[in-house]
Amino acid sequence: MTSVIEAAEKAKAASARLARLASDEKNRALAAIAGAIEANAEAILSANRRDLERARPLVETGEMAEALYRRLKLDEAKLRDMVAGVCQVAALDDPVGEVTYAIELDEGLRLYRVSCPIGVVGVIFESRPDALVQITALCFKSGNAVLLKGGREATASNRALFEIIRAAASDAGLPADAMALLERREDVAEMLKAEGAVDLIIPRGSNALVRFVQENTNIPVLGHADGLCHVYVDRAADLEKARAITIDAKVSYPAACNAVETLLVHREVAGDLLPGLIKALAESGVAMRGDQASRAIVTGENVAEATEADWHTEYCDLILAIKVVGSLDEAIAHINAYGSRHTEAIITEDAAAFERFFAEVDAAGVYWNASTRFADGFRYGFGAEVGISTAKLHPRGPVGLEGLVTYKYKLVGAGHTVADYTGPKARQFTHRRIAKE
Repeated sequence: MTSVIEAAEKAKAASARLARLASDEKNRALAAIAGAIEANAEAILSANRRDLERARPLVETGEMAEALYRRLKLDEAKLRDMVAGVCQVAALDDPVGEVTYAIELDEGLRLYRVSCPIGVVGVIFESRPDALVQITALCFKSGNAVLLKGGREATASNRALFEIIRAAASDAGLPADAMALLERREDVAEMLKAEGAVDLIIPRGSNALVRFVQENTNIPVLGHADGLCHVYVDRAADLEKARAITIDAKVSYPAACNAVETLLVHREVAGDLLPGLIKALAESGVAMRGDQASRAIVTGENVAEATEADWHTEYCDLILAIKVVGSLDEAIAHINAYGSRHTEAIITEDAAAFERFFAEVDAAGVYWNASTRFADGFRYGFGAEVGISTAKLHPRGPVGLEGLVTYKYKLVGAGHTVADYTGPKARQFTHRRIAKE
């Protein structure tokens, strides 16, 4: 069996070949991958059914969360989304080789900043087998090799997808070693030690997984440990918009990291909004935990008392914390104290209130009259995403192609030496901006 280090070293060698591929070569490979997924849909779904059969007893005994089980499940709609995502990535501009800065230092001495692949990306993801497809497509388009470590609950699904994609990519001319599937639990620890062969680690999963990765490697890590998102309904909100957005942000896919976990409502509109909204949420199976003010408004409704822990909790389930606030300032302060810098939304018809919210809320995504569920690479037009970053440095938010390239400085001279620019007769730099060739 090939060790993780051997797989990483082979991927490193393959990444050098990927970095030289032309856009049309990468796009042909992506088209072949999309076609292969479509042609092998039944085999993929069959493998997924085996994973689901093994996972169901774990859910019933409490060993696996229901949210994780929902993320595991594939269906025809998800397969169509996979294919569409790969095709969308192929249609995007190639991020490699873009000149982002060009300057003449002196006559015949030109400096360019050019985008280039990162190299080898190691991705650790839980449950969602469709993530394997998204990640691979983005890595190939950006010229990166990839090591994929999925959760054991998705072993059959991941293996089927991996084999289909690798065969299609190899037949289309990509190096076979440009992707590797890691399946053992101990492979994670080995990959985290592969400094020099692996250039970036992206963990996609639970808070515990992300923090474990961040604390146990010297390799740069891109990711987010929490998805604790808020919706704030302002005093100037359109309450119909507030109702629809809150329900969408909680109910449409509660297991997602971009689902709302805490609803903040200005006290001036709480009495008009909460009774009907809480009834609608309850009908959708949402359990609610409210502060004293919100519970006073809906006396008799099934709203449990919220504790301090609720403001800190990413439920990933049909549970919503509710708090009444007295001002925009209080809403912003709550979000900055308890949020995870993922995605935050304000519902208001007051543009000035949004501008303050946008400027002062610390998050990768700050939305105006829109559901937090839009925080997704595919929905952003990235084709897919390798993950969401809540860091303040580049990249931030859903990470697509632009987050998978770095840059090099290319200096083109004609025998120039630094000595010519020192001393009493030193030449002077021109520092003249030139065309980005």
